[in-house]
Amino acid sequence: MKALITAVSAGLGATGVLWWVLGLPLGVDTAVYRAGGWAVVHGQPLYEHLRALPDWTPDLPFTYPPFAALLFAPFALLPAQLCWSLLAAAAAPALLVTVRAFTDDRRWWLVLGGFALYPVWQGIGLGQVNLVLMAMVAADVLVLRQSRYRGLLIGVAAAIKLVPLIFIGHLLLTGRRADALRAAGAFAAATALGFLVLPSDSARYWTSAIFNDHFAQMKGWIGNQSWQGFVTRTAPEDWRFALIAGFSALAVVATALVVRRLHLAGDPRGALLATAGCALLVSPISWTHHWVWLVPLLAYRPALRPLAPVFALPVAFTGNVYLFTAVVLLGAQVRAPSRNLRPARSLR
Repeated sequence: MKALITAVSAGLGATGVLWWVLGLPLGVDTAVYRAGGWAVVHGQPLYEHLRALPDWTPDLPFTYPPFAALLFAPFALLPAQLCWSLLAAAAAPALLVTVRAFTDDRRWWLVLGGFALYPVWQGIGLGQVNLVLMAMVAADVLVLRQSRYRGLLIGVAAAIKLVPLIFIGHLLLTGRRADALRAAGAFAAATALGFLVLPSDSARYWTSAIFNDHFAQMKGWIGNQSWQGFVTRTAPEDWRFALIAGFSALAVVATALVVRRLHLAGDPRGALLATAGCALLVSPISWTHHWVWLVPLLAYRPALRPLAPVFALPVAFTGNVYLFTAVVLLGAQVRAPSRNLRPARSLR
């Protein structure tokens, strides 16, 4: 398994180097991360136009907290494609950590199969950090249960991207109050570091940039697969707030009950999946590449077992739709010649 993970990481890393040598664009989101790090290094405003964006990227804003920009500062020393290499090379180890946290099955294809899922390979192509953040959360909740540092990874992940904050609530629901306090402390410390190094950018982020108009414009895009995105695309404007607020409240309460029940039943993996699913649904924006939590969901068989009867018929139909289509077309072809070969009626 280690050799396979090393080979995949090396292959992805080499791809970035090759793309850089050829001068080809690669990793739009990584380019934004690098531009944010460049702004930090050169004392430029973080939440205005990013001057270091390559010509081949759209004019995208930096939307993460200032602490994330501090972590991306070393990227300013490298071309965007080589920065992509670093994040892409981390994808396979991140998947390995996540899958092993959710299953005792050590077969290699469980990890490699994750690369076939759209959220995974889209996220890798964009140069996203979602796989790494998911691995940090999974390791903190399921692997480091006996470590004195448990909770810290969730706090740091939340300081990089706010969505993991929901997992602090997960720790509270599962009786891990000390871990939740450590996570909250790590988040606060990382955020304070952002204020210390980037006071102006931090003030702007937490007062205005966090509500960036860029988000408001994108909520209705088809790539936003959160509940809010669905409502924005389908519901009349007058109904949207009630539908979003009502469903979000219901989802949070229902998830809390499910998480508590699974925890008491001795199923920490299922409980974590429930919280992750809630985070994806109630977040204002959950791009398709955010749904990397499908990998542990598919790896964790007990989560799929109750769904088997529900999906059995649809899967059987869709999996054999080509056969049904072939039968219909064959029948049509068999009947068509029989009509054409009938003797013409006499004109008499």
